[in-house]
Amino acid sequence: MAQKQILIVCGEPSGELHAAGLSRAIRKINPEIRISAVGAGLLRQAGAEVFYDIKGLAVMGLFDVFKKLPQFFQLQDLILNKIRAEKPACLILVDFSGFNLRLAKAVDNEIPVIYYVSPQVWASRPGRLKTIKKYISKMIVLFKFEQEFYQRHGIQAEFVGHPLLDIVKPGKDRIALLKEFGLAENKRTISLLPGSRRSEIKSILPIMLETGKLIAQKIPDIQFVITKAPGVDSNIYNRATKDFHQDLKIVDGKTYDSLEAADFALVCSGTATLETAIMQKPFCIVYKMGLLNYLLYRPQVKVPYIGMVNIVAGEKIIPEFIQFRAKPEKIAAGALEIMQNPGRLEEMRNALGQVKSSLGAPGASSRAANTILTFLQKPAP
Repeated sequence: MAQKQILIVCGEPSGELHAAGLSRAIRKINPEIRISAVGAGLLRQAGAEVFYDIKGLAVMGLFDVFKKLPQFFQLQDLILNKIRAEKPACLILVDFSGFNLRLAKAVDNEIPVIYYVSPQVWASRPGRLKTIKKYISKMIVLFKFEQEFYQRHGIQAEFVGHPLLDIVKPGKDRIALLKEFGLAENKRTISLLPGSRRSEIKSILPIMLETGKLIAQKIPDIQFVITKAPGVDSNIYNRATKDFHQDLKIVDGKTYDSLEAADFALVCSGTATLETAIMQKPFCIVYKMGLLNYLLYRPQVKVPYIGMVNIVAGEKIIPEFIQFRAKPEKIAAGALEIMQNPGRLEEMRNALGQVKSSLGAPGASSRAANTILTFLQKPAP
């Protein structure tokens, strides 16, 4: 194959994780391919030339979007100018659907556009299907149910499995990690994953900590480990935990190690729920956003659950404590009902094992890379 350039656009850390895996897999198959990207450190490490850094680009809620509209317009113009100047073989969009679908419309089939990590049109805003049908040349999806959903709407989508199956691996065994974190082996451990965005953490971590205090009243021999999101100011965590008088460690960025060390977890809705499921760690989902944003977004959501693990399972296998139900008393009661019931714990682990099995086989990034390179070899219609 002649040397080609591929342009990849993502906008959030979770999307960049998958974009980096895809970039690495593409260059492993064909090292001559040049990859330019909107991304950050992970894509740089994967061999991509990052021409725009996504730090601070992620948004949560409608008002966040309005504040950053000038930045989004500027970025779209930058990408369009790059496409016209360099004429890459294709544009690969990774998640970040609010921006990326508008970008696809602006590209207007000037070059092939491949979407990897599908917009959640099956959950809300189904009108976006028209945009996908008109402006996306190839859909590559991570969930089997997404392939079935698109096929029902006359859109061909290729299921490659989930790349997290290759990524979600702790660095050490549980005992070694407890020792590394300075935690006791003879105490039960709860991992707190309050999200990756500053606004999420400020909203959700205090709720999780109050929940922890209530759990500690019923299970005195208990300790906690918080996963700190890389790049988020440590002071946010320090301020939230200053009155938390329980055994506690804050671990920077080691999500999988934090989960491996734990017996149970409280997890912010998002990618982390799927990571926790892959590790088959019993947990509860917690989420709360600004009231106005919630009132604006909730009517658009057409699925009965918010947690991806429950959506994949097709039933509520993990308790969800969302918005008005995200109260420490309710969450603590739900967590204790599971933690103090060995049969319930085993049932949850088995259900999580079934979710993990439904995600396909390892090697998703390689399969996606092969799909993309095969697509690019086909003559234009």
